[in-house]
Amino acid sequence: MSKYTSFPEPTEDQNPFQDPAVTQHSSNTEYATLDLYNPFDKPAGTNALQPPPPYEASSPSSPPPAQTPPSRTTPTEPRNYGSYNAQPAVNATTAELLKKQEELERKAQELERRERELQSHSLGPGASRQNNWPPLPSFCPVGPCFYQDINVEISQRFQRTVTIMYYFWMFSAFSLVFNLISSLAMFCADTTNGSGFGLSILWALLFTPCSFVCWYRPVYKAFRSDSSFNFFIFFFIFFAQVCVFVIMTIGIPGSGFSGWIVSLALLNKSTGVGVLMILNATLFTAQTAMGVFLLKKIHSMYRQTDASFQKAQAEFATGVMSNQAVRQAAASAAQGAFTAPR
Repeated sequence: MSKYTSFPEPTEDQNPFQDPAVTQHSSNTEYATLDLYNPFDKPAGTNALQPPPPYEASSPSSPPPAQTPPSRTTPTEPRNYGSYNAQPAVNATTAELLKKQEELERKAQELERRERELQSHSLGPGASRQNNWPPLPSFCPVGPCFYQDINVEISQRFQRTVTIMYYFWMFSAFSLVFNLISSLAMFCADTTNGSGFGLSILWALLFTPCSFVCWYRPVYKAFRSDSSFNFFIFFFIFFAQVCVFVIMTIGIPGSGFSGWIVSLALLNKSTGVGVLMILNATLFTAQTAMGVFLLKKIHSMYRQTDASFQKAQAEFATGVMSNQAVRQAAASAAQGAFTAPR
């Protein structure tokens, strides 16, 4: 035992692979693998080394049972294709969200622009806003009479309607000027119709500024401040204006309007002047149709707002009492009644 328990000398060369058990196993070809050999496995009570047992090939394990492939679906059975069907819906939802985001950003930019413009037009105490309409040159002795800026004073919801009304007023003024020209041509063709030419001058000078003040400015202020009182003024005066448009279209002889009756009657005397007046009658017809359409459209928009007849009365009373001239007249009348001798 001393041979196995004593430590070898440093100079002694010990090779562990020279062990008899290892050399015997490596020289015998019966052993196919070292995994089955344990050199420390020996019968109890024996010190002699026993050769390892012969290698026995293990029987091959039985192959796993074959799995039956899944049956294919019939053409009538629904098939699940995963997320392919949901992809177009997701894309449509994303596109809709992006569109709404762009619209909100555009509205935010518009509100920011209007806020900057309002800040730039803000006035100090005691100051008044500088008028900018009509746009007259600086050398003109008469200055502008009104302040008008649709993009600043009118909300974005009503800007298109107010702009259309402004263009309609310009179209009405152009029709009156064209009526003046056609009446002049009719006077040149028939000198007995001088009264019609004189009335056409009067209508052009009267209706152009009065229409701006009487029905365009009320509708502008109505949409600017949601004023019920201005809405009622507009409806009353513009309805009367539409009735005048109908009279213009008819063309009563001697009225100063180149309507259908006067135009067709003059067509037999002068073809050129008759055609010119027929064009004027066509303008009057289009003007009447547009007036009826705009009246109905603004009335439908008025019904969607909070305007009412009670609010119009309250605004009228507030406006009358806030007028300095009216208050002074009322104070003078009250003072005179108090100091009058009894």
